[in-house]
Amino acid sequence: MRFALLLLAAGALPGASPDDATRQLSRDIFRELIEINTTDSVGSTTQAAQAMARRLADAGFPAGDIQVLGPNDRKGNLVVRFHGSGAHKPVLIIGHLDVVEARREDWTTNPFQFVEKDGYFYGRGTQDMKVDDAILITTFIRFHREHYLPDRDLILALTADEEGGHFNGVDWLLKNHRDLIDAAFVLNADSGGLTTMHGKPVNVDLEASEKQYADFQLTALNPGGHSSLPTPDNAIYHIAGALSRLERAPFPVELNSVTRTYFERRAPLESAGVKADMNAILHTPPDPQAVARLSRDPRYNSMLRTTCVPTRLAGGHANNALPQTAQANVNCRILPGHSPEETRQALLHVFADPQVTVRYVASSGAVEDRAPDSQGFPTVLPPPDVLRPLEKVAAEMWPGAPVIPVMETGASDSVHTMAAGIPSYGVNGVGIDQDDIRAHGKDERVRVEAFFEGVDFYYRFLKAMTAGE
Repeated sequence: MRFALLLLAAGALPGASPDDATRQLSRDIFRELIEINTTDSVGSTTQAAQAMARRLADAGFPAGDIQVLGPNDRKGNLVVRFHGSGAHKPVLIIGHLDVVEARREDWTTNPFQFVEKDGYFYGRGTQDMKVDDAILITTFIRFHREHYLPDRDLILALTADEEGGHFNGVDWLLKNHRDLIDAAFVLNADSGGLTTMHGKPVNVDLEASEKQYADFQLTALNPGGHSSLPTPDNAIYHIAGALSRLERAPFPVELNSVTRTYFERRAPLESAGVKADMNAILHTPPDPQAVARLSRDPRYNSMLRTTCVPTRLAGGHANNALPQTAQANVNCRILPGHSPEETRQALLHVFADPQVTVRYVASSGAVEDRAPDSQGFPTVLPPPDVLRPLEKVAAEMWPGAPVIPVMETGASDSVHTMAAGIPSYGVNGVGIDQDDIRAHGKDERVRVEAFFEGVDFYYRFLKAMTAGE
């Protein structure tokens, strides 16, 4: 899933110009992926995985290095290995093939048709994240055609059910075929990127930590009755009151090593007022007025604290009857060092209503009275193996834009690889205007040239990281 602080650029990149054959290849792969429906409801990641496997086989990859496997016939995952010299342990690159549901009536174009107009590619997955899947397949094909020999094996896994569903591909592969994807570290193309303002590069984000995802089900019950006999003891009132109190009670501010580094390095790039506020929140304790001002920007607010917001609401059974049941889903993104159960208890304290129960919704869909006590993963700044080649390529492509570690405020498949003990970092090079983030929304799109610049970025970055110089 790719939103929150993933503010990527759309400006021209110096020297970023793939040749015509590469542009055509990458565009063709991108089109093919967009036009395969991979939603959880009716789609198939297997179909997309098989299509990419054919691309690789047609380019000359040995059959033994390409595998499509999964728990059932709709939730297939692609794993491909590009062999290197073996001087270092392999690197695993992950991306997801599934996309969020999209209704034709909500879009100006067909979400499952690849449309180019007005300098943009439109379609579900053009931002999240078939754009990157196409780039990675293109990069592997280019390396094979060039007979490139990296200093380690490169493993690419394009997987199912990152956006939803019960068969997460990264988790399934780790539990069932760890040997196929075991690596020194992971590059996750679903996060990181180049932040711009008004089309101008500001900094390059390198995801080094992420929040923990949790859903909570709020329920209020009532005997109900005839709507002509209203009473304050109304299930919907209880839920509405709880959500209203949540809106007015943000979680406390808390910085960790990654977010503190982010604000320290981002502050010099900001306007005078924002710069002063970013410096002020670094004090102990942070300046409350600076916190309040920065919190008005959802991007910064999400980095400062655990956030919990209502995302679904339901209640009642008839227009002329008092509701017997009212429910809401509250979605939380929890800071490292805090658990879902701790967050559930905090919500109960905020709601302060014994008529409202708060239960945890597991990834399987099961609703449980108690949430997990796991506290996410500690924040770890990226190692030189990742940071130095990224800084090198960033300096070539976006001169003056520093590389800054960030905390992913959404959620990604890195949660599974980190849980398996494999350090994971988000690296991405596709440009998306900071005021045009349409992932999960209507009329999702990516600028045409930003896509081709992303093609050039990953090719350069993986070479810089594995050339053995």
